[in-house]
Amino acid sequence: MGLLAFGLAMGSCSGSKSKQEKAPIRVLTEVVESTNNGGSQTYVGIVEEREGTAVSFTSMGVVRRMLVNEGQAVSRGQLIADMDDTTARNMLAVAESGMNQANDALQRYGMLHDNGSLPEVKWVEIQTKVQQAESQLAIAKKNLADCQLIAPVSGIIGKKNVNAGETAMPSVAVVTILDISSVKVKISVPESEIKQIDSNTETLIDVEAAGKQVKGGLIEKGVQADALTHTYPVRINVENSDRKLLPGMVANVRLGIGNSIAAAIPTLPVTSVQKRADGTLFVWVVDSDNTAHRQSVNIGQTIGSRIAIMSGVNDGQRVVTEGYQKLSEGTKVAY
Repeated sequence: MGLLAFGLAMGSCSGSKSKQEKAPIRVLTEVVESTNNGGSQTYVGIVEEREGTAVSFTSMGVVRRMLVNEGQAVSRGQLIADMDDTTARNMLAVAESGMNQANDALQRYGMLHDNGSLPEVKWVEIQTKVQQAESQLAIAKKNLADCQLIAPVSGIIGKKNVNAGETAMPSVAVVTILDISSVKVKISVPESEIKQIDSNTETLIDVEAAGKQVKGGLIEKGVQADALTHTYPVRINVENSDRKLLPGMVANVRLGIGNSIAAAIPTLPVTSVQKRADGTLFVWVVDSDNTAHRQSVNIGQTIGSRIAIMSGVNDGQRVVTEGYQKLSEGTKVAY
């Protein structure tokens, strides 16, 4: 009986111990790393093409072929599309026939005119008909040529508005050609900050979608504020020789005040910063023994989906970015 009680007691202790040793909670983490951001303002901007050209047919017709796709690079003089040219070819044949007839009359009546046996009025009439035939032939040739859509500039196809088999309308864009050999990043700057920016203010531009961080060039400041937001449009010229920056991409722009972007400030995903009941902010940090602890932080400006951490964490610390909903103080984690 004593041995049985001892065995039950040992089993109970073993079961209690196994319940206490829970499996670590799996989370996603990020190691804190400072980036240059001090002495600067941060804005969210949009990449724009340097120049966009809308290309259209000059007459109405059914598109026979579309030879380009969106995002495709094209060169000046390249054939983009053509439309059904049956009518234009027929009109050209009629014009050529009229031209031949007018030239034949000019040749036959010319000999009479040289002999003085043709009235001057008749000779002027024949010459006029030749000029009219020449004009009609030139128009017919142009109409046939206009059935082909030729790229007037080099660039990439931004948007294709018409497909083969559809009717193209005169002066309605078939495609838009974008020049992105260099681009502009547009930001909106509050009126209280616009006076601190000049054409040579230093900028650092981070485009996550392109995996690219570059220094901006010349700055163009708008002079008319948005009536609702009281912000001014500012465009920063950026070299783009590798064509990685595309119109519409979101850019994080750090704009140096006093022409300096210097101090190092860490950033973390906005969602990793939590709020206590008393309103103070904290993040979950992972210690060397893989336990999670709350650590108070002070935040700065938001930079896209990230936020500057002004104090509370140091470079090299590991912070939980996903899965923190399951944590409590001292929880064991795996990452």
